[in-house]
Amino acid sequence: MIVPGQSAVVSVDEATRVGEARRLAASMAERLGFGGGTRSDLAIVVTEAATNLLKHATGGRLVLRPIDELGAAGVEVLALDRGPGMADVGRCLADGFSTAGSPGNGLGAIRRLSTGFDIHSSPSGTAMLARLVEGPPAARGTHPRSGLGVVNQALDGEEVSGDAWAVEEREGRTLIAVADGLGHGLPASEAAREAVRTFRDRAADGPGAVLAAAHDALRKTRGAAMAVAEIDHLRGRLCYAGVGNISGSIVAGPECRGTGLVSHNGTVGHAVRKIQEFAHPWPAGALLVMHSDGLGTQWRLGAYAGLASRSPSLIAGVLYRDFRRERDDVTVLAAREGEAPA
Repeated sequence: MIVPGQSAVVSVDEATRVGEARRLAASMAERLGFGGGTRSDLAIVVTEAATNLLKHATGGRLVLRPIDELGAAGVEVLALDRGPGMADVGRCLADGFSTAGSPGNGLGAIRRLSTGFDIHSSPSGTAMLARLVEGPPAARGTHPRSGLGVVNQALDGEEVSGDAWAVEEREGRTLIAVADGLGHGLPASEAAREAVRTFRDRAADGPGAVLAAAHDALRKTRGAAMAVAEIDHLRGRLCYAGVGNISGSIVAGPECRGTGLVSHNGTVGHAVRKIQEFAHPWPAGALLVMHSDGLGTQWRLGAYAGLASRSPSLIAGVLYRDFRRERDDVTVLAAREGEAPA
């Protein structure tokens, strides 16, 4: 099932899952109106990525997300594993190199067919990102332009996620919302999506006003945790307000130290004692990470050499891979200054 804003995830733990991933990608491409060439490229990328998970890491997760790249529809593919990693990423990208006795064309083919490509590998596993956009790509084999990466997955066994997220651009400002409806399934999803609808209607008013409006709008639902961040690109400032257990951090500097963002206790729509905006510096190159409580809070980007400089989508994918709590919906969002969100 393909749900707007929600990632489609396939656990690739046996050969039949490769076909499942390919069929899911084909369905997504059809809904997005891809032409035959892009559909074919996507099928090859997904097949190669899923096959690599089995060959080199005895399995992993494939995450597919529809995107909008400068007005053009696309699909983002994340392949995440906990395998031994690559000692020499550059050599592994070269056609003909293989550690599994295969022709060794997988990663090279993926990079050639992708509008955007990025990869991070360490002894704790490999994360690969491929992005395919309908239409002639501006530059193949380059890093994705998007400054936004998101993984939003429903609790195993549920068709819809109880989490939701949204981004709005308003005259030099980027506003981002993450909401987590209480519980799971459709009632939680309805609460989270009502929070997002309110955010889209009131984003221009700022984080505090959005939360106040959402508190009124969600009274007929079971309620949600919610946080809103506003990045003022001209002033170099981030304004943040939250209620409930949505976590937020600004990661900046060579040591990747994070500044925790404060949310007050409560449930939007039912019990909100205080709504307060907090202002923080937003330096060049800063990274914002927001996530629901489906992700553990013990992550530290500094523990992953070189990851903080990679694509936000790759960062979100690695955090999802390593800190997802299996008994909850999960949303993890990463956004970097200076790049256009998708």
